Amino acid sequence: MTTLDAAPASGISIVVPVHNSENIVPELVDRLDKVLRRGSASFEIVLVNDGSGDRSWQTIQQVARSNPRVRGIDLTRNYGQHNALLAGIRSASYGVIVTMDDDLQHPPEEIPRLLDKLAEGYDVVYGTPFERSHSLWRNMASRVTKAVLRNSMGAKFAPHISAFRVFRASLRDAFAGYQHSFVSIDVLLTWATARFGAIPVQHDPREQGASQYTIRALVTHALNVMTGFSALPLQLASLMGFAFSLFGLAVLVYVVGRYMILGHSVPGFPFLASVIAIFSGVQLFALGIIGEYLARMHFRLMQRPAYTVREQIGHSQ
Repeated sequence: MTTLDAAPASGISIVVPVHNSENIVPELVDRLDKVLRRGSASFEIVLVNDGSGDRSWQTIQQVARSNPRVRGIDLTRNYGQHNALLAGIRSASYGVIVTMDDDLQHPPEEIPRLLDKLAEGYDVVYGTPFERSHSLWRNMASRVTKAVLRNSMGAKFAPHISAFRVFRASLRDAFAGYQHSFVSIDVLLTWATARFGAIPVQHDPREQGASQYTIRALVTHALNVMTGFSALPLQLASLMGFAFSLFGLAVLVYVVGRYMILGHSVPGFPFLASVIAIFSGVQLFALGIIGEYLARMHFRLMQRPAYTVREQIGHSQ
């Protein structure tokens, strides 16, 4: 017996951020509907249109009118995947939430396996791909992002993180008041629990078009996580400052020792210029990191919203 049959009372909410996927949405909803109807649990499909440039919102409206289990949320502009997820997660009606991409790389047929793993006592379960089909640079950027998340989240499971995840809706209480524009769902979930799990699942090739989650987007997300949820850059700046202070002390000992032993100082302007350049570079680097944190504080004081909803369609359960 799968979790689809075992937990009818709590129900399941599927949250999908949609961006330029007008041709994929109908098939996605159809496959989700077939999988979820196999059990007796109540369910809903929440589609969040994240500022698509095509007719994705019109497609969501059509699907929602023909299927009462589908709800649509239209954001006023493109806020990013995690912000769109936050909007859908807060709107979810049931006790278990599943998040997945809109491109059918996350097969709906794998959802029961994630739910079964969640039933073992975990609060969050990730569906990690058996193998990564992205380009070399995309995979490298993804690894860097996960390394950053590992530090920010203080968790060993960071390498297993995926956008294909299932978790208990009660975890939302831990970040109910979070309203800032920089969002990382994975970090927010760590505010509520440490019971994470992961299982390998099948990830299929993208059905149509190209991924919108480019290397630049991954790097930007990593930087946002570092400066928005972690003190790692400041710690690195402190370590660099300490290391180069030791280097400066060693240079001073060398200069004084050479003068006392040989009777003359270190000759040449290049030596002095290089030392000054090194210290100036480290100071500017540290100031740049501090500036990033000040910018984050500035944006938060502006109280920029994580998302703004233009329109909704469908009935809340």
